[in-house]
Amino acid sequence: MSLKDNSLEQTLVVNKSDNNCTEEQFLILHNDDFNTFDFVIDSLIDVCCHEFEQAEQCAYITHYKGKCDVKKGNFTTLKPLKDKLTAIGLNVTIN
Repeated sequence: MSLKDNSLEQTLVVNKSDNNCTEEQFLILHNDDFNTFDFVIDSLIDVCCHEFEQAEQCAYITHYKGKCDVKKGNFTTLKPLKDKLTAIGLNVTIN
């Protein structure tokens, strides 16, 4: 393999890993048996800047369906929100 081919391969690998930071993903809230509706609603309002109605709908969807997409964005935007929600005891993932 020539030096030129090797640098092209490195460029492709770097660009592939950068896509995780720019592609649209979802912050998903998962149901649990510990947190109250009021706590979940207040948390979504505080951390995700939801309006009350949106947070309430997300809480009910999570309760009845087991999970709900609560925010859409790139990984860089969603990671701090995930960390804050996890720190206060909610079960969230980024997908």
